Amino acid sequence: MGTSNFSDDFKRDAVAQITERGYPVAEISKRLGVSTHSLYAWKKKFSKSPDPGEGDQAVEIRRLKQELARVTEERDILKRQPRTSPRMQSEVRVHR
Repeated sequence: MGTSNFSDDFKRDAVAQITERGYPVAEISKRLGVSTHSLYAWKKKFSKSPDPGEGDQAVEIRRLKQELARVTEERDILKRQPRTSPRMQSEVRVHR
């Protein structure tokens, strides 16, 4: 088989895009011009070996980050001033 044309740093960066940033292997493969087979091999070679309980921790962290983003967005929406006309600000509606 041929020798690798890519440096170890390049391989580590490609693996980091998959493992740390969460990009799909197919997308990275297309963007970098590398086969998916090579990416999976690099991932096996260069990815940090997780602790047995780390997978659950990573899932929990991902869930908490998503919840934080949702709550932050809700807070920002509530902080915005309502867009009302001057007439509507002085108007009080009473339902009978």
